[in-house]
Amino acid sequence: MSNATPRWPALEWESRSWQPTAGFGRGRYKASVPPLIAARSPLPSPEAAEAATTAANALSRFDAELGHRVAAFAPVLLRSEAASSSQIENLTASARAIFSAELGAKGSRNAELIASNTQSLHAALDLSTAISDDAIREMHRILMAAQPRHTPGEWRDQAVWIGTRTDSPIGAEFVAPDHSRIPTLISDLVAFARRQDLAPLIAVAVAHAQFETIHPFSDGNGRTGRALAQAMLRHRGVTQNVAVPVSAGLLADVEGYHRALTDYREGDVSPVVLAFANASIRAVSNARQLITDIDEIQQSWEARLTARRSSNAWKLLNIIARRPVLDAVTAAEELGIQRPNAYPPLQALVDAGILTAKTEHNLGPFWLSTEILGAIDAFAARAGRREQPR
Repeated sequence: MSNATPRWPALEWESRSWQPTAGFGRGRYKASVPPLIAARSPLPSPEAAEAATTAANALSRFDAELGHRVAAFAPVLLRSEAASSSQIENLTASARAIFSAELGAKGSRNAELIASNTQSLHAALDLSTAISDDAIREMHRILMAAQPRHTPGEWRDQAVWIGTRTDSPIGAEFVAPDHSRIPTLISDLVAFARRQDLAPLIAVAVAHAQFETIHPFSDGNGRTGRALAQAMLRHRGVTQNVAVPVSAGLLADVEGYHRALTDYREGDVSPVVLAFANASIRAVSNARQLITDIDEIQQSWEARLTARRSSNAWKLLNIIARRPVLDAVTAAEELGIQRPNAYPPLQALVDAGILTAKTEHNLGPFWLSTEILGAIDAFAARAGRREQPR
C-alpha cells in the first residue's frame, strides 16, 4: 500500500457460517462488506490524478485520430482487448485460433472463450449509453453462454474467495461479500458509474475495483469488469469509436494490477488509478504500433496484387486487414456477392502470396493472412512483456 493517507473507506468484515455440501469442515469465515460509493468522491494522490488526466486525453486523441479509419481498425482493436483481458485470466490463444473460432472452428477451447469475450465487449459498447444492472448481467450472459454451470447473467448464490483452498473459504486471503448483498452493491455501483462530476479515468478505475471487490458472479468477473470499464469509457465520451485495448496495458504488470485492487480494498484508490492510467498510455502506444504494422502490410499487398482494379480481389484487401481469417461464406457476405463468386478473388490473393488456404478442423478451407495474424500476435507479445525496472 502507498504511504499516502487513505481517503477511501476500507472494507469491513462480517462473520458468516460455512456449511459445505459434504457435511465436513463446517465453521465460520470473514466475508468482506464493501462500502457504498454512489455518493463518495475518490481523491487519489496528485500524481495519480495527473496521470489519469494525461491518460484520458491520450485515449481520446487516439480515438479521434482513427477518424474515417474506424471501420478498418475497430474490429482488430476490440479483439485485441478481448484477448488481453482473457490473458490476464491465463486464457491465451493465437490470433489465428481466435479468428478461426469465430468462424466455428473447435480446435481451441481458450480461443472459443476469447471469442465469447469479444462478443461480450461488443455488448458492453452497445449498452454503454445506459449503464445498468441489466447491462452488466447481459455482458456476463454473453461471455459465459457456453458455460451454463456458471449461471450466465445471474448473480451468484454462493461464496467466492481467493485462497489456497478450493473447498472452503475458511482462512481465505479474501472472501467476496455475501451473495445477499450483491443487488444493493451493484445498484450502488451503477449509480456511481453514471456520475458525470468525476474525472473519467478515476471513475473508471474506482468502479472497476469496486466491481472486482463485489465479485457478483461465480466466474468471469475479471473479464466482465474490464468490459464494464470499456463501457464506461464510451459512456463518458473518452472513446467514441473504438475499444482501446487497455487490458493490453494492464498485462505489462498483472501483479501490480492485482496489488492495486488489494490496496483499494484497504482504502487507497491511488494505485488502481495509476494502474489504469499507465495501462492506457501503454495501450495507446502498442495500438499505434499495430496500426503502423498493418498499414505497412497493406502497402506491400498493393505492390503484389496484379489483378485489375475493378476486381473483387482489391475489395477483399480491406476486409482481410480486419478479418484475417475468412471462409467463402464470410467473404461472399462481406463482398455482397454469391458464394461461388467469392472463390476467384480469394484465389487471386492466394496467387499473389497475400492469403494462404488451409483446412480448419474439417470445416473446409479457410483463407488466412499470416502477415496480419503475425502483427496481431506481435501486439499480444508486446502487451505481455513486463517492463524492466529502471
